[in-house]
Order: sequence, then C-alpha cells, then structure tokens
Amino acid sequence: MNNSFSDSSQIGIVSTFSELVNTDFKGERNALCWYRNLEGDFAAIVNQLQLKENITEVSPEDLLALQLSEKGNRAREIILNDFRLLTDFGASPSLNLLKCYERDEEFDFISTDVYSYHVDRSPIATDTFLCTYHGQASEIIPNEQAEQKIRIPEIRKKLKALHNGPSEEFEDFLKENYFDLHYQAQPHAAPINLGLGHLWRLAVDHPEQQVLPCIHRAPIEKEGEYRLLLIC
Repeated sequence: MNNSFSDSSQIGIVSTFSELVNTDFKGERNALCWYRNLEGDFAAIVNQLQLKENITEVSPEDLLALQLSEKGNRAREIILNDFRLLTDFGASPSLNLLKCYERDEEFDFISTDVYSYHVDRSPIATDTFLCTYHGQASEIIPNEQAEQKIRIPEIRKKLKALHNGPSEEFEDFLKENYFDLHYQAQPHAAPINLGLGHLWRLAVDHPEQQVLPCIHRAPIEKEGEYRLLLIC
C-alpha cells in the first residue's frame, strides 16, 4: 500500500464502496480512499474515444459501443460498475476524457482555475467523488500546509483594489468570485498524489460539514496524454 496514504492522518483507507460512503470524516480526516489495484487496459479505452473538445464527456453508451480486447473489456466493466455504484448512491457521476482544463489568466496575482489548490463548496450536504483511470492524477494537501490566498497580505491588498467598493461588501465580493476557495501551498508542503484506480471521497465546504474541506487540485497534463477521470 502507498505509505503516503496509510501514514497520513488526513486520509482514511477503506476496502469497499459501502465503507467509502458510510465512514464519517473526523478530526483531520477529510479524505477517504477506496484503495484498489485495478486490472484492465484503460489506455485501450482512451485510445478509442474521440476527443471533441478539451473536455469530452463520455456516456456509458459511448463505452459500450467500443470494440475492446479482454483487458479493455475488464477496464470498461470497472468503470461501468463505478457508475452504477455512484448512481445508486444518489450521485451524478461524469466520465471525462481530458486534454486540459481552461486556464484562468485574468489576473496575474491570483488564479481561480482547477490547477490552483482549492476546496469545493456546496449549499447542501454533499461530497466530491473522483477516480483517475488513466493519465495524471489529482493531488490533495493537508490543510495546515496551505494558506488561503485571500489571507496573504499582498494578494488581499490587490483584491481590495480590484473590489474598489464599500469595505462591508468585500467579503461577499471574495465569495461571489470564488477567491476564498483557493489556497497557496506553503514552501515545505508535501502534496499527496491520489494515484490511479482509487475511488476517492473528499470533504466539501457546506453548512453541515464537521471537518475542514479537502484542499485539492488538478494535475498538469503530460503532453500528448489524455486523462480519463470519473468525478461527481
């Protein structure tokens, strides 16, 4: 087992989907990992799918239409089963073939795209689920190893200048533009790569949340390599 997973107080390791969805976040633990060593040729699926845009959503029907080898078929069965498990649980999974995400280049002093460390927020109780089957995997970082960007003095000063409005509306401005969701890793931070094939459940910022939301980010993709990512 990956020592960075089992040694981290941030991560809980489970061995079934039922454990994944029924284990509570607690204390520092705001990420749960259904640890799996998947057997199957996921590259065969990626090689047959057609990228229509930088992000292409792949339906179960698209997967079923592929002509695959025995190992490719095994990979397809795993993905379809993950779809069923999450759907039956009440989630809305999306399988994405990814070349890259859109970059946020509007401001040179703060980024709000998914390549920036960030947390997810919801008005209702929910969690983020994700699994990378092929390509570069996402990262998480312990909360104590990152600082909210809006708390960094030089960034905060520039945001106040950008706001240019009443001081009592500044915090609302930060939330409305999602600036408050983004974090900067500290110099000696030790990010944890989520690896391939594991199904993750990450804590989200919502009104009923009992733990800190999980700080995570999308990886920089390798040139010429697509990611295959299940997320909801």
